Amino acid sequence: MAALRRKFGEDYQVVNTNRGASFPSAPVKKKRQRFVEKNGRCNVQHGNLGGETSRYLSDLFTTLVDLKWRWNLLIFILTYTIAWLVMASMWWIIAYIRGDLNHGHDASYTPCVANVYNFPSAFLFFIETEATIGYGYRYITEKCPEGIILFLFQSLLGSIVDAFLIGCMFIKMSQPKKRAETLMFSQDAVISQRDGKLCLMFRVGNLRNSHMVSAQIRCKLIKSRQTPEGEFLPLDQCELDVGFGTGADQLFLVSPLTICHEINPKSPFFDLSQRSLMNEQFEIVVILEGIVETTGMTCQARTSYTEDEVLWGHRFLPVMSLEEGFFRVDYSQFHSTFEVPTPPYSLKEYEEKSSVPSPLVTPHQERVFFMDCLEAGEEGAHPGSASCKLPSKLQKMSSSGREDLQRKVLRLSSQQSEKASSTGDLPLKLQRLSSSPGQVDGEARFHLKALKVGFQPMAMSTGDLHQRSLPPTPAAIPTQPHCPPHTPGGRPEDNLPPKLRKMNADR
Repeated sequence: MAALRRKFGEDYQVVNTNRGASFPSAPVKKKRQRFVEKNGRCNVQHGNLGGETSRYLSDLFTTLVDLKWRWNLLIFILTYTIAWLVMASMWWIIAYIRGDLNHGHDASYTPCVANVYNFPSAFLFFIETEATIGYGYRYITEKCPEGIILFLFQSLLGSIVDAFLIGCMFIKMSQPKKRAETLMFSQDAVISQRDGKLCLMFRVGNLRNSHMVSAQIRCKLIKSRQTPEGEFLPLDQCELDVGFGTGADQLFLVSPLTICHEINPKSPFFDLSQRSLMNEQFEIVVILEGIVETTGMTCQARTSYTEDEVLWGHRFLPVMSLEEGFFRVDYSQFHSTFEVPTPPYSLKEYEEKSSVPSPLVTPHQERVFFMDCLEAGEEGAHPGSASCKLPSKLQKMSSSGREDLQRKVLRLSSQQSEKASSTGDLPLKLQRLSSSPGQVDGEARFHLKALKVGFQPMAMSTGDLHQRSLPPTPAAIPTQPHCPPHTPGGRPEDNLPPKLRKMNADR
């Protein structure tokens, strides 16, 4: 015990899982009916078959193999005894009809079967012929064609009976059911954390040195439930994942292994806690299948765990130790467990406690509004800034109240007609309209233009749209209020007024 505490720590305590020990303080729980016994026997009986019992006779060979040994031995003895008596009686009837019984000791008389005087001698003749003993004292003569026909029939019938009964006995003796006796399962299952995950675990072991080829393990949860439609399903079967997707269910069973079922949102134990485990009623059926290495036949071992055989916050004690040149397995500690710190609540409760709801949920990416342009304009906005620029009207609005502008543009971005996702994605017409003085109010102008440009794709960033929408600023040129339009193809001097052309010519 001291060595175990040094190995696993002072907080761990080895628990004796022997069911024979009783504690007076613990309440005695009534033993409920199991679906599968601990030895693997299914506790199910079929009744009220009616006329379906004839189906057993249609598969007579399997019916005989499935019978218990005492019934097989009785059928074996009765079949041979009846067959011998019937065939001996037929030989005695032939001798009686031919009159061989009255001329048994007459040397000049040729009987059908020599030296057959009564029924015991006829029975001995049949045994010698059937068993091919061949003493040579009793034999068939050529004067008896009916005896020759009966001898052929006896040989064929004897071969059929031998093949049927001896084959049935051989199959029953070679069944790998007893091989399952050397496959061990832990007496209890445990629930604890492994690799940071809550897991249901149990242990399997192989007592023989011969391996189980292609060993595979499966788990079924047997639990009654009621569907949302009101249908009651007694003993409903649910699959427990023990590594089917990762290949962990394929076992190399040369030493005891701990089988692990991870409790996740897909597991039926997702909402199972230490408190609710006391009130649950379920049964976990474990099925281990494999091929016996020596015979090549498939073997299946079964066991089950009820809710009172699942220990919360326990872990199995290690049984492997390294010796000089080999590994040693201590099966005396195969069923032993020790307590480990484990949260008493279920995984569902743990996820609900650890999850923090977000104050702003954005289900669609295109509705996210980027405000980095406003931040850049607030920090140091100037006409030649390289950061993202806004129209003059929007800059005035942001300087007066940036929070009001955020709410307005967010309201516009959530409308179905507008696809813009940032401030710079506003249409070019809207930017020009917002920068021109003497127009309508900014908020009304936003709603008006957003309805007109709803069909235009908006996928540009703020900086790209600003560079494409704003033309380069030309140099200041003094112009007249009524300047004639520029005609394509002429010189620039032709577009000036006559007075200016004259001054230009004098210069």
